[in-house]
Amino acid sequence: MNRVAIVDYGMGNLRSVAKAIEHVAPDAAVIVTADPRELAAADRVVVPGQGAMPDCMRELDARGLRPAVIEAARGKPFLGICIGLQMLFEHSDEGGVSGLGILPGAVHRFPREALTGADGVRLKVPHMGWNEVNQAEPHALWEGIADATRFYFVHSYYVEAARPEFIAGYTVYGLPFTSAVAHDNIFAVQFHPEKSAQGGLALLGNFMRWKP
Repeated sequence: MNRVAIVDYGMGNLRSVAKAIEHVAPDAAVIVTADPRELAAADRVVVPGQGAMPDCMRELDARGLRPAVIEAARGKPFLGICIGLQMLFEHSDEGGVSGLGILPGAVHRFPREALTGADGVRLKVPHMGWNEVNQAEPHALWEGIADATRFYFVHSYYVEAARPEFIAGYTVYGLPFTSAVAHDNIFAVQFHPEKSAQGGLALLGNFMRWKP
């Protein structure tokens, strides 16, 4: 049986993610867990998250989940969502905290003074709502999803990957920013597929079938 563990470190709408995965993969065993042993036993791991990066990293450590998440990112199909994307990188400007350092790069806040739309109107931070994701490279998780499909975002910080070849998708919000990364068995997105209607469900279904 395809067994997927959704990492519970007290941050994020975990049940929404679980329900979405159960919808696209009804035969899978979906568990929401804070037990490192469950992560080790799972076939696939999903790390969602929302809120402030310092709180997320603190809770990850408080629950003893850091080593298990790092180990999962080394060898299992791994999906990061929102903060689950940002924590893969080395450092975040939000609170000046270190991430897991699995991928090279940093997380920066949207510069309010530079965020202007095509019509000249100042854009708000956080970036909240539907926006297009441009696919930077072919990937199994983009299968059946048209380029520039709109997904749902809620965030004030964005990833700057140090290696361009890791960028799987980008979005424009005043400036172009990385909205998806891919490397070996890791795929991570800034948007929320569980809130993104058919495009999001297609991505989650692709993840459940993915054999990196």
